[in-house]
Amino acid sequence: MNDLGTKIIELYHAGGFVMPPLLLGAALLWYSMCKRLLLLTRGDLGVYKDFHERFDKLKNEKGSRADAALLLSEEEDELNSYKTLIKTVVILAPLLGLLGTVSGMIETFDSLAEMSLFSQSGGIAGGISQALITTQMGLAVAIPGLIMGRLLERKQLNLLVDMESMIENAFNDSENHLQGGHHA
Repeated sequence: MNDLGTKIIELYHAGGFVMPPLLLGAALLWYSMCKRLLLLTRGDLGVYKDFHERFDKLKNEKGSRADAALLLSEEEDELNSYKTLIKTVVILAPLLGLLGTVSGMIETFDSLAEMSLFSQSGGIAGGISQALITTQMGLAVAIPGLIMGRLLERKQLNLLVDMESMIENAFNDSENHLQGGHHA
């Protein structure tokens, strides 16, 4: 474990000035994805249960289809929580990695210009290392975020379809029941 911790600290320092924002972005990304996943569950912590309870209350109070649509809209706003933050981190992480790459390459070319191939700061090897580490870190943050973000959006879409179906079924059933009552 000590070797792993040492290696992580070495990579952090080798990555240069873009590593702190990349690590912050990674933490925000995973926090947001976990929160979003909880919101999209059908269990006690999810929006679906809240919608179901509020919709049942609306039906019992003889609410209209417009009331149900408003309820769905409110729940959709809740379902969209953290979506923008996830997309922002997924977009920014590779750009920060690229910034680190450019910074590392500038260090490399500065070392070449000064002919300090074996300088104390790492010279060419240090610059190339920084460039590759930050690129890797930017992609390591963005790729899982992109994949999870898409899976969460698919889950959100499925929940919305279920909620819309619930509304349609309830109001179609009540309209059919009313129409059947008029003919009797």
